[in-house]
Amino acid sequence: MIKLLLRTIKNSLGRFIAISLIIMLGTLIFVGVKATGPALNDSLQATVVKHHLSDLEILSSQGFTETELKAVRQVPGAQVEGVLLQNVLGGKNRDVIALYGYQKNNHQNQLILEQGRLPRNQHEIVLDQQAQLREGYKIGDYFNLEKNPQLKYQKYRIVGFADSPQYIDHSTRGASNLGTGKVTYFAYVSHLAFHSSVYSGMQVYFPELQNQKMFSDKYQRAVKQKTAQVRRHLTPAVKKRRQSLAKTALAQIEQGKQKLAQSRQKLVAAQQALKQQGLTNASTIRTLQRQEAKLQQQRRQLDQQAQRVKQALQPSLLYQTRQDLPGFTGYGESSQRIAAIANVFPLFFFLLAGLITFTTVTRMVEEQRGQMGTLKALGYGKGAIVFQYVAYAGLAGISGAAVGAVLGNQLIPRIVLAMYQEYVVEIVKIPVDWRAIALAALLTLLVTIGAATLVSLREVRTTPAALLRPRAPRAAHKIFLERVPGLWWRLRFFQKISYRNLSRAKLRGLMTILGIAGGTALILTGFGIASSIKEAGNQQFQHVLRYDAVVRARQPKDLTSVQNSLKRSAATRATLPVYTAVVQVNQRQKTVRDVTLTVPKNPGQFDQFVRLRDYQSNHSIGLPTRGVVVSPKVARILHVQVGDQIKIRVPNQKKVQVRIAKVVTNYAGNVIYASPSAYQRAFGHAPNFASVLVKTDHQPSARLTKRWMSDNDKILGISLMADQAEMIQKMNKQLGPIVMIFIGLSAILSFVVLYNLNNINIAERLYELSTIKVLGFYNREVTLYVARESIILAIIGILAGFGLGNLLTGYVIRQAETNNVIFPLTIKPFAYLVAVLLMVIFNLIVVYITHRKLQKIDMVAALKSND
Repeated sequence: MIKLLLRTIKNSLGRFIAISLIIMLGTLIFVGVKATGPALNDSLQATVVKHHLSDLEILSSQGFTETELKAVRQVPGAQVEGVLLQNVLGGKNRDVIALYGYQKNNHQNQLILEQGRLPRNQHEIVLDQQAQLREGYKIGDYFNLEKNPQLKYQKYRIVGFADSPQYIDHSTRGASNLGTGKVTYFAYVSHLAFHSSVYSGMQVYFPELQNQKMFSDKYQRAVKQKTAQVRRHLTPAVKKRRQSLAKTALAQIEQGKQKLAQSRQKLVAAQQALKQQGLTNASTIRTLQRQEAKLQQQRRQLDQQAQRVKQALQPSLLYQTRQDLPGFTGYGESSQRIAAIANVFPLFFFLLAGLITFTTVTRMVEEQRGQMGTLKALGYGKGAIVFQYVAYAGLAGISGAAVGAVLGNQLIPRIVLAMYQEYVVEIVKIPVDWRAIALAALLTLLVTIGAATLVSLREVRTTPAALLRPRAPRAAHKIFLERVPGLWWRLRFFQKISYRNLSRAKLRGLMTILGIAGGTALILTGFGIASSIKEAGNQQFQHVLRYDAVVRARQPKDLTSVQNSLKRSAATRATLPVYTAVVQVNQRQKTVRDVTLTVPKNPGQFDQFVRLRDYQSNHSIGLPTRGVVVSPKVARILHVQVGDQIKIRVPNQKKVQVRIAKVVTNYAGNVIYASPSAYQRAFGHAPNFASVLVKTDHQPSARLTKRWMSDNDKILGISLMADQAEMIQKMNKQLGPIVMIFIGLSAILSFVVLYNLNNINIAERLYELSTIKVLGFYNREVTLYVARESIILAIIGILAGFGLGNLLTGYVIRQAETNNVIFPLTIKPFAYLVAVLLMVIFNLIVVYITHRKLQKIDMVAALKSND
């Protein structure tokens, strides 16, 4: 029986390879994409752990001394280091540079040196490698920084270029209040080059957390708990230092007040002496009044100074975890999107492969009826006979699954990581996804061994005599087209044969349609994922948001000055003052954080800057005088709709409850819009307008924003919509490798499916095809006889694939959405064209292969009677 099994494999090697290949493709994409998300996370984690990336960074407007660092070291397991950091302007284009003080003994946030060496003295600098790639700096060049009170020198010699685990995304270096509001590069100089008696901040590292996956909820909870412990130890130390500094500063002010009091007493005594002497003429009185006014003014100045000291000594502390570093959130969301897609797309891919495999195995068993009858007549039991086909199908499936699992788990994640050039991923770490491999193996056994078992058991129950004879053909019957009056007699002979064959072999036709529809749907889905993500950016920044920049004033009182300054710019087309705040929204124990609340000063002009459209009807709407309008993602997360109440918490204000008046179309970010009157009704006071929406003639450049900043020092910062649009484009770029893999493997699977089904078609019809060849049909006519049916089925399958592709794309992009982004279902005409062209090309190739095979049919062997 084992020899017979081996001989069966040898004699039908093409079918054995076809089953293995289909299973291999299904397993490869299923396991590969499932492994890609974890591989991205684990590779980045290995990189940042190697270079000791801080778990927590704390920055203070007042700075830290060794006393505060010592207090935090009391937290169990905490490793604490002070850091010197200053944002400065420098370089060829007056870029914003995040300048760090390099300390040889520090072990956290170790630089990834790409070229050169680290600083050895106060006049050397290590630059961001991106400065070398973008600006062409070289080792030995001099790098100039603008004069800054915190720095001893302005000119430094470049000795190296590096990447940093704090800046894993090459396209972003964070925000700043200087220049355009964006940090362009980071750099390191010796800490001795700083004029500072305190640290700018501190970095905290917890060795016990490094084995936890940093994008996991478990790690996030652990860091949150550690941060709470750090706060408990740091707050008393900061308060004690503040009180000490305040005591010293206020003591000096108090001495000044005492001197003023003594001066006033002397002035009063002088007034009384002059009055007793009768020397109080008008000139003397004016002199005394001026002195009195001067003393009062000095007293007011001291009071104001005391107030400023109290405010200045209220330190602003900023706690940042790894998730707050530039690029980390985007990277984590990217891997989450791939993981979400992996839960849907590859499974559909595998199910399609399994369906075709089931058909192939079924056909194989049915072809072996004669052999089964012979074995049964020779006395072999049912189990032994079934084993032949179960082993054949199982070996084909397991070999394909094994190769697919190995290639998928190792190849696809490596391809994706190799294409993630915009990220700092120094170590490639690809875990073995045993769960995905086990599930793929289980599905493989189900569609191969399961199919072989079911069909062979059905056949083996038949008597040997029945098995040794061909299966009786089905009785002829009229098809639907024959019942249509006036149609059937108009059809040609070959057309009638094709339609009757299609009706007679319904199962084979259905499998062909499903195979072509599935392949078409997979190709459309691949293109649809990319175009839907791209369309989210187009819709958001070309149709919803119609302004180009947001300019923030330092204080609400500076708004008029800032707006007038912007209006004088030749590039400005229109401006609109707004109030903006990042708020938290709650309802029914659900929370959405980082929601942008925007209130325009003039609601009538708001449509020029933000186009509000009802999410359901797509009709334009205005801002209501009561209630607020929210973006769809907020409503979806909170499970609320128009008319429901939500709670909004603005920083440093009480939580208020408002009604949802409308849900408006918005694709990127979570937003709430309100009119000034609605805001005042909700919060009990008018909004403080401190920002300006700006429309320009063209997309603002770095040069333009720098000019705005230099023209008015009351501008705190500038946010460009182009930067946000770039984030959406980046999502598309990040998913590009996965999408191309989807499309490529979908095309391969489609071809294999068509080829395999065509082989089954020919194998089932050898007797019929040999008969028409004997009757005198030419080879070309015989090929067209078969191809005509394939063309009809292909057309039906492609059309069905269009609908299935839209459904699958819609489901996949819904799974790929994050809490901040919605993707509109978009499949471009180009995708349909490519899908159709690929299916046409594949069909033509299969027809050509069929033509070659039909020329080699052994008609005598095919027509020989089994009797």
